[in-house]
Amino acid sequence: MFSGYSFADLTSIFVMQGFAGLSLFAVFVLMSLGLAIIFGQMGVINMAHGEFMILGAYVTWLTGRFFSSHLPALFGGYFFVAIVLAFICSALLGALVEKVLIRHLYKRPLDTLLATWGLSLILQQCYRSLFGPREVGVDLPDWMMGSYHFADNIDIPINGVFVLALTLVITCITGWIIYRSAWGIKVRAVVLNRPMASAVGINTSRVDNRTFALGCGIAGIAGSAFTMIGSTGPTAGQQYIVDTFLVVVFGGAQSLLGTLASAFSISQSQSTLEFFLSGSMAKVITLLIVVGILLLRPQGLFASRIRRQE
Repeated sequence: MFSGYSFADLTSIFVMQGFAGLSLFAVFVLMSLGLAIIFGQMGVINMAHGEFMILGAYVTWLTGRFFSSHLPALFGGYFFVAIVLAFICSALLGALVEKVLIRHLYKRPLDTLLATWGLSLILQQCYRSLFGPREVGVDLPDWMMGSYHFADNIDIPINGVFVLALTLVITCITGWIIYRSAWGIKVRAVVLNRPMASAVGINTSRVDNRTFALGCGIAGIAGSAFTMIGSTGPTAGQQYIVDTFLVVVFGGAQSLLGTLASAFSISQSQSTLEFFLSGSMAKVITLLIVVGILLLRPQGLFASRIRRQE
């Protein structure tokens, strides 16, 4: 696999693919953070999570078109507005879905899987009807174009650096919300013992609704980041849902640290293997490695010490 490459060539390849893997890592982290909150904290298998990501991507695309047409002087900063709008739109849709659909299916994981799978098909058709079947791409501001010349044969794209910075900020905010805020204490109390949390005055239904909305909102931000590395289409979210579940399960369903470590290892392995092999073979090898590790450690890389009590 490495024959025909000099040591300098391999070094450049690993560095470039490593950074390309960091861009994929950013999308994996943002997607997995939202899914880890929903699946790990609530036990809901949300198969429509990819469609919430694509909603954020379409909101970013629409925001870019609006600024380009009506506020061209402010186009350079439209992406920051798009991120906020993507979070709000995805979170509001998530809150509505939880209230109308998910709330009636708690403790029925198979039913939530089927219901959210049906929801994903409905959302895909809605996107296809509203935006058309073809993929669309966003226009990036001038300051996000180009790359940093790191070394010979090694260029680091500026938009990739921005996506990594965005991921770091969102991860820190999410960690603070879950582990430091008063609302995060309520979330963890509901996870630990729902009847006792309700008995001490915590509105568990409101906690569930806001938790689901937060997870979907983070998926919307992942959609904004996704527009920088790929085009947006009605079914684009389904390309990432399997990898996202793999990241969450491999890292440990209730561990944010495990989610980060899992997303990094999976994205780096896929990115590097894709250079030397086909994309499908890279996914197969990565999956086999993850399955092998899970056979030895089924609780994931970082198992949570929280034990659910009914």
